[in-house]
Amino acid sequence: MLKNKVIVVTGAAGAIGQDFVRGIAAQGGIPIVADIDLDAARLLAREFPNQSDPAYLDITNVDSILTLIANLFLRYGRIDALINNAYPRNNAYGKKLENVTYSDFCENVNMHLGGYFLVSQQFCLAFKDQGYGNLVNMSSIYGSMAPRFEIYDDTPMTMPVEYAAIKAAIESLTRYFAKYYRGAGIRVNSLSPGGVLGGQSTNFLKAYKKHCSSKGMLAAEDLLGTLFFLLSDDSIFMTGQNLIIDDGFSL
Repeated sequence: MLKNKVIVVTGAAGAIGQDFVRGIAAQGGIPIVADIDLDAARLLAREFPNQSDPAYLDITNVDSILTLIANLFLRYGRIDALINNAYPRNNAYGKKLENVTYSDFCENVNMHLGGYFLVSQQFCLAFKDQGYGNLVNMSSIYGSMAPRFEIYDDTPMTMPVEYAAIKAAIESLTRYFAKYYRGAGIRVNSLSPGGVLGGQSTNFLKAYKKHCSSKGMLAAEDLLGTLFFLLSDDSIFMTGQNLIIDDGFSL
C-alpha cells in the first residue's frame, strides 16, 4: 500500500513508533526513523538496510525540523507523508490532578502540543511547495471523551490532565490545518487509539477490558491497518478526520 512513499515517523524509536516503522517498511514504504535519540534511531534503521534512514529530530526546535526537511529533499527529492507520533514529557508527568504544578502542566503542553504544531507548520509549508503532502497526527480516545477514572482504582496510575488537554487540542489542530490548507493538495487527519499495552498492572487491564468489545488493551500493531489506510492513496479524499481504534472502549 505504501510502495516507495517517503514517510517520516517522529518518535520513531519509541514503543509505538518502532511498530509503525516496521509496518511501513513491510508495506514497501521508505520510513524515516526520526527521533531525539539518534542512537536508538540508527539501531532501528539497521533492520531495513537501504530502505530506511535514521535522523535526529527535536520536535520543539525549528532548526532541527528544517534541517531534517532539507536533508530529505536533498536525498529523495520529496516527502510523501509525516506521522506526528513523538511523546515528549518531563519527569513530573503523570501525577494526579491535585499534584500537578502550573509550570509542569505548561511545560508538558508546550513540548507535546507545541511540538506537534511546530512540526505540522514546517512540514505543511514544505508540502505546499512540493504541491502535495499527507500528515497524520497521533491523538487518543481521551482527546474526545472524558476519562474513565474508575479503571485506575487500586493502581498507582492515573489519566494525566495534560494528556487530556493535549490530545483534545491535537484533534482541533488537525481540523485547523486541514481547513487552512484546503485546495493545496495537503491532507491532514488524526488517529485516536485506545489503550496500548505497555506493562500495565493486571488490575488495570481487567478493569479496562470490561469496557471493551473483545480484546481490551491493544497492541501497537493493531493500529497499523488504519494507519496504512490514512497514509495510502486509498484515503486520498479524506482530510480533517479523526479515526478511533479502541475495541469499543469509548462507547
